[in-house]
Amino acid sequence: MKIKYLFLALVALLAASCSEDTMDNINKDESDPAVSTIHANLMITDAIFNTSFGTIDGDLAWYVSSYTEQEFGTGNNQLKNAELRNTNETASSTTFNNEWNSTYSNMENLKQIIAKCSDGGLDAGALDIRGMAEAFMALNVGVMTDLFGDIPYSEALNGLDNTQPALDKQSDLYTKTIPALLDSALNDLTAYSATKGVFKNVSANDPLFSGNKAQWIGFVHALKARYLLHMLGRNPGVLSQVITEAQAAVDAGFDGAELNVFDGSNKVNPWSAYWMSRMYTGSSTTVIDLMDARADSRVAVYNMDYWGANTPGTPGNASEAMATETINCPSWLDQGAAPTHIFSKSELYFILAEAKARLGQDATGDFATGVKASFADFAATDAYMGFADDGADYVTSLDSIYKVNPLKEIMVQKYLAMTRDEQIETYNDIRRCMYVDGASFVTLTNPNNSGSTGNLWPYRLPYGNSDVISNPNIASAFGTGNDAGKYIFTKKVWWAGGDN
Repeated sequence: MKIKYLFLALVALLAASCSEDTMDNINKDESDPAVSTIHANLMITDAIFNTSFGTIDGDLAWYVSSYTEQEFGTGNNQLKNAELRNTNETASSTTFNNEWNSTYSNMENLKQIIAKCSDGGLDAGALDIRGMAEAFMALNVGVMTDLFGDIPYSEALNGLDNTQPALDKQSDLYTKTIPALLDSALNDLTAYSATKGVFKNVSANDPLFSGNKAQWIGFVHALKARYLLHMLGRNPGVLSQVITEAQAAVDAGFDGAELNVFDGSNKVNPWSAYWMSRMYTGSSTTVIDLMDARADSRVAVYNMDYWGANTPGTPGNASEAMATETINCPSWLDQGAAPTHIFSKSELYFILAEAKARLGQDATGDFATGVKASFADFAATDAYMGFADDGADYVTSLDSIYKVNPLKEIMVQKYLAMTRDEQIETYNDIRRCMYVDGASFVTLTNPNNSGSTGNLWPYRLPYGNSDVISNPNIASAFGTGNDAGKYIFTKKVWWAGGDN
């Protein structure tokens, strides 16, 4: 009898087991596999696109473009509030919450890619992909700390294992984290043996360089030059290293890193998508005045009379900021096929030119190349005027201005070149030069930059709300009550002279 009951118990156990296995299979989402099963070559594509769409070419840049006066905030909404330096907009934790979250999500993805390509990982030995992920991790960390200051990193990116990570000091991120990531990226990219200069593991999934080894290595050197230059105020002796790294990028044949995957119809770049849907940004007279003073032909591309009223935005002008569909705009905003920059060729050569000028070296060749690269970029994005100026005559016409103060004209031309879609780096330049030189080389004219309470031009951006309300470390830095978020008007980031 006992045997009978034992047999029935075993049958029941097997039935339950089969039923459980069946239910597991039924509940498995084959169209959404676990992250652990996805190969790194597919994940790196997502990381590159998210860096552009979620970090470099989203709300962070759109707001910053008002602070740098490279574009004008209009449309009687968010960018109008930024243009008028409304503290409820500029200092709010909700303003950049989406970009804060998406960038950290992207950084977690990059961390997983690095782990998968390391020993014991799903794609162990794919050093080409690991090097790319390390480079983009350095870039994402760099953008976040440049804009927000101290940020979570060493204790972050661990999901639910640590939901309240401590803040890393910017000095540590700049002297340890970013250099280590870029050095490791360079080592991995250099060590990986590729056929015919193309990384075979990822060439079909690389929207930036199609796996081109030389371009990736040049890109890493360019990033190293950028982040070394940011530290000029903290380390005046860094300029020779800046030149070494920038020249290494040139020697590698680096020709700029841009996403050129848009067709203007089904695939529209993020700047155009934003403008076409809301039209919250337009041309600024700060840029126009600089161009007009130099008889700069790029002004026709930058200051397009789209609405027929021929009204550019005057920084801080309330009526123009509140207007809808009247302010002139750069023609590339209506050109959805225009590529977006991760790191432009013109930036690289302006970095070289600035470093040489500060050391008293001849920078004329690099200056000319930077200007011409910008003209080529304007021509490539112009959809209306048939702009075809190569900038050669313009460079010659700048000779007398350049000779008076080479460094100033280098920075002015970099400012003009980066009006395209690199306002975040211009924001860095302005703050860096304020610290190093005592003032920006471009005069900001928005009268709302100061008010009855003092400075209202943000020295940094406010932390994202999701962490302000859930992470005591960030909540403490953000502040409470009437002081909440107001630190952005008084506390500079470390490399711009702030405490750390």
